[in-house]
Amino acid sequence: MVKGSAVASLIVLLWTTSLSAQTIYPIDRAEILAGAQFDFKVEFPGPVDPASLKVTVNGADYATTFGRSATFIEREDGKEQSALILRDVTLTTPGSIAVDVSGGTRQRSVKWTVYDTGPRKAKNVILFIGDGMSPAHRVAARILSKGISEGKSRGKLAIDDMPHMALVATAGSDSIITDSANSASAYATGHKSAVNALGVYADRTASPFDDPRVETITSLARRRLGMAIGIVTNTEIEDATPAAMVAHTRRRAAYDEIVEQFFTAKPDVLMGGGSANFLPKSAAGSKRKDETDYIAKFRDAGYQVATTAAELSASAAKPEAGKLLGLFATGNMDGVLDRKFLKGGGVKKFPEQPDLTEQVQAALSILSKNEAGFFLMVESGMIDKYAHLLDMERAVYDTIMLDNAVRQTREWARARGDDTLILVLADHNHPNSLVGTVNDDMGATPNVPLRERVGVHEQAGFPNYPAPDAEGYPSRVDVSRRLAIFSASLPDHYETFRPKLDNPNDPTVKGEDNATFKANDKYKDVPGVVLRFGNLPALIGASVHSGEDVILTAAGPGSDRVHGSMDNTEVFRVIADALGLAAGR
Repeated sequence: MVKGSAVASLIVLLWTTSLSAQTIYPIDRAEILAGAQFDFKVEFPGPVDPASLKVTVNGADYATTFGRSATFIEREDGKEQSALILRDVTLTTPGSIAVDVSGGTRQRSVKWTVYDTGPRKAKNVILFIGDGMSPAHRVAARILSKGISEGKSRGKLAIDDMPHMALVATAGSDSIITDSANSASAYATGHKSAVNALGVYADRTASPFDDPRVETITSLARRRLGMAIGIVTNTEIEDATPAAMVAHTRRRAAYDEIVEQFFTAKPDVLMGGGSANFLPKSAAGSKRKDETDYIAKFRDAGYQVATTAAELSASAAKPEAGKLLGLFATGNMDGVLDRKFLKGGGVKKFPEQPDLTEQVQAALSILSKNEAGFFLMVESGMIDKYAHLLDMERAVYDTIMLDNAVRQTREWARARGDDTLILVLADHNHPNSLVGTVNDDMGATPNVPLRERVGVHEQAGFPNYPAPDAEGYPSRVDVSRRLAIFSASLPDHYETFRPKLDNPNDPTVKGEDNATFKANDKYKDVPGVVLRFGNLPALIGASVHSGEDVILTAAGPGSDRVHGSMDNTEVFRVIADALGLAAGR
């Protein structure tokens, strides 16, 4: 019988052995589309004699399986650690794959699944992403844009009125909480990745640009089928979600390099904010670190260039327009509430920004010229930005805008005979909940503490926003009975429970140490304000993402694969199957 101390020693030995084992990319349980390109890498925790290495794939030497030998790196990054890397390999035969690596006394095994697809079902695929769009945002958008009476909505959102629905899990390879980079990357590649990483497995090297890459849906659609590619957002175009459709880097903040990768990939349509990283360093408003003028480079490559809504409409209307670059702000574009009603944010500086519906209309006009079909990603990205800032009204109005874009696209698809797969989902959640209403009309009871103005259960009643206009937007948000949407993740901030009518909410500022955050004194003297102590570390100055599943709804050919509970990597598989992207199809 083994004594307790011996058992403890054995556990420690097994734990230590596990920690010191080789790291293999793609990781264990990776699912790989037959014919999709990926980089194969093995990282050893110490120096390895190449003569002692044995790497097999289903029992055969890896070089035989992949068709060539890998590069052996004796001292990776100049450290006492070896590595093996082989770029741009493919596996074309569906089935289970066992990869075994031994080097001296250490061994490691992982299993992959290579999967096939059926024949092509959809000519086009449009992926709508409401960045950070929680169920609370969807419900609030329905109430504001459709109205509610005696407990029943007066209409449905287009994003809800779709025949197929699923819950999608969002965790990344390194954490239960994802960011927009690795969550969008899962949709774009079918592989898990780490926070901040785009189209790569985040490895241990110092460079953020040499990590093991996996092929994106845009590359596959163009390489295998000759499809057109479109990427549309209202954030900076270099931001994580749009960048994930093309880029390969573990550093999502590498905007200059992401612009370079966009230019190399040359999507047919590329639209959003973020012109600051396209402009040469010496130009006004530029954030580039060099003098390369990427707007000029795109124009020289045959792109129509639009910087306003009018220019966008004119460019898309040109019969010869086949490629379009639209850059409508130096940073993020403004949301609906500021553009159409409050004129806050950056509207004074960029007064002619198009609506997301106008961007999508222009994209469809250009992309549909390609007889081979197209893949289009559309992001309503400011939902996430506003949710981080606890600016619920702005987030909800941009959810309505996303719904308008989906509605017009579904009408466009129906007119064509429904040859287009349409998917709508969030990339991750925010911990927002709709808990009732905020009542600022207390009648004969003045000076009621702010917290006591929150109505729950039967005290919530119904909000009294004005009837929505033709686009689904009430003309005012500063009404006396508003939706109470609260976040479960909070920095220290001054809470007013009231809409910010001048500019988007700015709950925190950097402290004196320039490293931590404190409540923004801007709101300190608002009548009835409450200093609310947060539940986040002082290093975090905004609300953060949460780990709940997100809602996916779908319509069109191939949408029947959407049901039940899914992983975010399976969204890629739904798209690949609808397009018949596997090798041999």
